[in-house]
Amino acid sequence: MCNLYSITKGQQAIRELTRAMADRTGNLPPLPGVFPDYAAPIVRNQPAGRELAMARWGMPSPVFALKGKKTDPGVTNVRNVQSPHWRRWLGPDNRCVVPFTSFSEHQVMPDGSRPPVWFAFGEDRPLAVFAGIWTRWTSVRKLKEGEVTADLFAFLTTEPNAEVGAIHPKAMPVILTTPDEIELWLTAPAEDALKLQRPLPDGSLSVVARGEKQDGAPDAT
Repeated sequence: MCNLYSITKGQQAIRELTRAMADRTGNLPPLPGVFPDYAAPIVRNQPAGRELAMARWGMPSPVFALKGKKTDPGVTNVRNVQSPHWRRWLGPDNRCVVPFTSFSEHQVMPDGSRPPVWFAFGEDRPLAVFAGIWTRWTSVRKLKEGEVTADLFAFLTTEPNAEVGAIHPKAMPVILTTPDEIELWLTAPAEDALKLQRPLPDGSLSVVARGEKQDGAPDAT
């Protein structure tokens, strides 16, 4: 599963690609390494219009996964959209897109190490988005933090294409590459929007870095 990605393009580029009318992120710096539970930008529908906002990476876990645990760090990747746990958040009000410039999967090496391998649409890391869901939720994510109410998000996964499958054969994020796909994901009925839960065509992605915990791409403005 993808538990590390990068977003190094600026707010204006995100707003233009996603047609977000409002920006709630303040001064958004480049984020060369986004890890689970980090705050990161998402674009979502709101009563006043589409907005760019910050949320924490990790949707609420299913009840069975919390048995005997005192915290819920969240679920970063969602595959089984038929589960009642996830179905409640598949309407347009809870769908979002998650901007990124590259993402990583861990490659299992013969010595047992798992270095990250970074994928992007090219060396220049053009902007794209994951198809995500979000909710506002009250829970204990970290014991030292206590109970908090926060906006949370995760993105969908699907079967991998050839490039990702060579490193991580189980899954890849659901990626949207055009304004029309973004519009469909954010506005269409669930049965139509979920047709986007499919791998990218083979040959779409390139390996742009290996072994780094952050993708500090050059010229990432």
